[in-house]
Amino acid sequence: MDLNKDVKYVKGVGPSRVQLLNRVGIFSLNDLITYFPRDYEDRSKPKEIYECVDGEEALIEAVVISRMTQIRLKRNTMYRLIVRDETAKCQITWFNQSYLKNIFKMGQKYKFYGKISNKAGKFEMTSPVFDSEDKENNTGKIIPIYPLTYNLSQNVIRRIIENGLKEIDGNLTETMPQYLLKDYNLYSLEEAIKKIHFPEKFEDFNLARKRLVFEELLTMQLALLELKNNYTTDIKGIEFNKEAKMSDIINTLPFNLTKAQLRVLEEIDQDMESDKPMNRLLQGDVGSGKTVVAMIAAYKAVKSGYQAAIMAPTAILASQHLESFQELLKGQGIRCELLISSITKKKKEELKERLANGEIDILIGTHAILEENVVFKNLGLVVTDEQHRFGVKQRTTIVEKGEHPDVIVMTATPIPRTLALILYGDLDISIIDELPPNRKQIETYAVRKSLSDRVNNFIKEQIKAGRQAYVVCPLVEENEEMDLKSVEALYKTYKEETFKDYNVAYLHGKMKAKKKDEIMNDFKDGKIDILISTTVIEVGVNVPNSSIMVVENAERFGLAQLHQLRGRVGRGEYQSYCILKYEGNSDTIRERMKVMVDTNDGFVISEKDLELRGSGDFFGTEQHGLPAFKIANLFTDMPILKAVQSLSIKILSEDPKLEKKENKPLKNLIKDKFKERIEI
Repeated sequence: MDLNKDVKYVKGVGPSRVQLLNRVGIFSLNDLITYFPRDYEDRSKPKEIYECVDGEEALIEAVVISRMTQIRLKRNTMYRLIVRDETAKCQITWFNQSYLKNIFKMGQKYKFYGKISNKAGKFEMTSPVFDSEDKENNTGKIIPIYPLTYNLSQNVIRRIIENGLKEIDGNLTETMPQYLLKDYNLYSLEEAIKKIHFPEKFEDFNLARKRLVFEELLTMQLALLELKNNYTTDIKGIEFNKEAKMSDIINTLPFNLTKAQLRVLEEIDQDMESDKPMNRLLQGDVGSGKTVVAMIAAYKAVKSGYQAAIMAPTAILASQHLESFQELLKGQGIRCELLISSITKKKKEELKERLANGEIDILIGTHAILEENVVFKNLGLVVTDEQHRFGVKQRTTIVEKGEHPDVIVMTATPIPRTLALILYGDLDISIIDELPPNRKQIETYAVRKSLSDRVNNFIKEQIKAGRQAYVVCPLVEENEEMDLKSVEALYKTYKEETFKDYNVAYLHGKMKAKKKDEIMNDFKDGKIDILISTTVIEVGVNVPNSSIMVVENAERFGLAQLHQLRGRVGRGEYQSYCILKYEGNSDTIRERMKVMVDTNDGFVISEKDLELRGSGDFFGTEQHGLPAFKIANLFTDMPILKAVQSLSIKILSEDPKLEKKENKPLKNLIKDKFKERIEI
């Protein structure tokens, strides 16, 4: 069975639809059959009309008691029918569907599925799907609803998926060992795939989903443990000097460290003095003081006779780290240098030479540090900042530049601890869970788009007071499918109309790195009043003078991402504000906005994000070189996650390379899913 077959050869696709399928990530037969529904409509159980609640989708069985009436309106033609069951009457309306005129026969029973309106006992249904009593094309079953499909209707995507499922009928190779299917009472792969799309009852759906989630989480856990095994074989690490005391530098700092910072430093100090290689994840909300912790650890490494490498995701962040390090380490005789791609070739060569000779103690830089000809004399500590921007391979590359150096991975993405322990199976975890006492709470407001004028006036007031503002948009160019403000369109309006008396600039990911750095530096130096940007500023520069963060179409962002964006302001002495402009009125949107307004705690926010949005690539599982989840939700599937975690440990302890015959399917599954990312 060739699951890699191009989707254009599946019946019902053809040249016009293949492009639409490609746009939603469906390129092969395998992509098609694993394009899982996001929801289901239960059209299997009829309700009596009188029981129907206003606004609900319902199936009714009713007899036609009127002729079809045709009403011509200005631009439309309305078709109306009256039906009844034993409990009540219901008026049914369609628009511009002339073929319906002669379909319904008086006195005959039909099934109708659609949205019911119940105003004071008067029932109406608009544009329902229907079947006659002896047919069940549109009703009488559970119907899958698929994620965004652009110009593909739900009916078309359903038909194409049905055709795809006919092709695999009886031919799908099982990917899980038989003993696991038996021990955990799991559906076969083929049964699970068929029933996740077209379950006859919800029990089928639950069992199908359990099987697919189990497989997804099991392969992820096995892959993570394999990574951990690659790191933690019986390697002897560096024992740093007990005489190189962290307290020596802590006592010279112009501020007091928080209890959380001191606790984390104690954990790092113990790791550094032990002979095991340190692999530690340092989690802390935006502004909690992770950089200072990294700097103190680097101080200990240098005073023990080693070099330290600090890797940041952007040139600006690397430059900022250099400034902080030089400021806090002055007078200590520690030589810090910056390696980013924009420095001249001559300077780069000279810097590499000094690094190889041991004349540089701390090298701070971007991925430029990963280049093969960057050689350390005696690398003892590696710190990567914003880990989700670096794949596990990059982390391995830099670690290999030393003899088993200690590693600290820093992230400002708060992850609930229970999940962090599972997801970062290859790392120990330290959490800085308090902010420095001088940090002012950022005031957050969620407002509808209709209040834009008031928001703009508020921005003007802040700029007049000497502050600066960020405005973040979700897209770079206008996109026909989604009516969202793009960076470039908003920039034009702001520059020419709304804020024509101010300095406005824009920034997005498609710009060249040099141009981005230029703009960010101008903003940092106060030459720009309003910076319009995509989320490229989510990880970035410290601008103490910026006091406003406005997020356009906030409903399009995850909560964890909104929290990161909010953390770009509130970095100076001024009261700062985050204004979330949103559209839409669903309960989920309102609840998400409320969470942002009510709390500044990143851990609370990440739990809620997970609950409301599902996992997807919420944790940036890509940071491990692992693909995003297609069906698992780490919030609701925690029991399965815990079960597969202990199962993975058991499997690998008995069969570390998955060489036993019964585990061959697992080995193939991991190879297939993770390609060259993990060697098993």
